[in-house]
Amino acid sequence: MSGLDDLGKTHENKFAHDSDLEFKANARRNKLLGQWAAELMGLSGDAVAAYAKEVITADLEEKGDDDVFRKIRRDFDSKNVEMSDHRIRREMDELLVKAREQIKSE
Repeated sequence: MSGLDDLGKTHENKFAHDSDLEFKANARRNKLLGQWAAELMGLSGDAVAAYAKEVITADLEEKGDDDVFRKIRRDFDSKNVEMSDHRIRREMDELLVKAREQIKSE
């Protein structure tokens, strides 16, 4: 029976590890997304880092990416940044791929 217990623990550990990596990748994506959006809104210096933190925090509002998307959309609208919803979502997807690659290479 210990073989099954060991297999179960192995799967649990892998799931926990994968979940941790995905959490880190999402946080990294949100930071990169915040930096991208900040530059488009004309922010610079410390304001870019502060805005990136706001985007990371926005992701804690609800499960999924809609909270992050809404923040970027709302902020772009308030700063009159012309950007389609599709382009924002595409950037989110591309930056998640980039973030995963960065996390795996660390």
